[in-house]
Amino acid sequence: MRNMQRMDKQIKEKGMVKKAFLAAFPHTIPIFAGFWFLGLTYGIYMNVSGFSFWYPMLMSLTIFAGSVEFVAVNLLMGAFNPLQAFAMTVMINARHLFYGISMLEKFKGTGWKKFYLIFGMCDESFSINYTAKIPAGVDKGWFMFFVTLLNHFYWFSGSTLGGIFGSLIHFNTEGLEFVMTAMFVVIFLEQWLKDKKLTSALLGLGLSLLCLIAFGAENFIIPSMLAILGVLTLLRKPMEKEETT
Repeated sequence: MRNMQRMDKQIKEKGMVKKAFLAAFPHTIPIFAGFWFLGLTYGIYMNVSGFSFWYPMLMSLTIFAGSVEFVAVNLLMGAFNPLQAFAMTVMINARHLFYGISMLEKFKGTGWKKFYLIFGMCDESFSINYTAKIPAGVDKGWFMFFVTLLNHFYWFSGSTLGGIFGSLIHFNTEGLEFVMTAMFVVIFLEQWLKDKKLTSALLGLGLSLLCLIAFGAENFIIPSMLAILGVLTLLRKPMEKEETT
């Protein structure tokens, strides 16, 4: 009797996992287009710089931060300076602190999957997991897990193949980075059309524009994030009251 119950439970869990995977996969197809080509570019760049394919393969698997991985090529070729590497990594990926704060509620109840969701959180996985409308009957934790896992795999496979075949591939990669910009514009527009109240979106745009003017294109990201976090924190209660009414 116990064995039968255990088998039924395993079958239900497998069905739940499969359902979550099928629901998550379509959301990651646009990410595949960007990650695979950028990953190939990164692998080729490592190959041209004199590194074996093991480097992009292991770095994409363990670091999983595209900007940092590109910067790491110069760090590996220069003098050993761990403090500089640490400071540069924090500066480049400081925005992930805000991503983590935003996902605190969504990651509740995900169990062991939470650890991988934290490790694998990138711009694209955050955007999908934060904005996606998960279908009824699909487990939230497994859905976010597969979104993160698939995006990680796209980057890992692209980087590895670029590192292996980098010496054989020759093409102009100029403009490929715009794929990710276009994807974020689409995600923003989708969220804009879905939300009834646009206060937070307008605040984000306005504060980012002010910081862009004040700090310049190279230094505005962190100040704008801090400004958005501070203003939304101050306006949280009035905005929640407005939503309930």
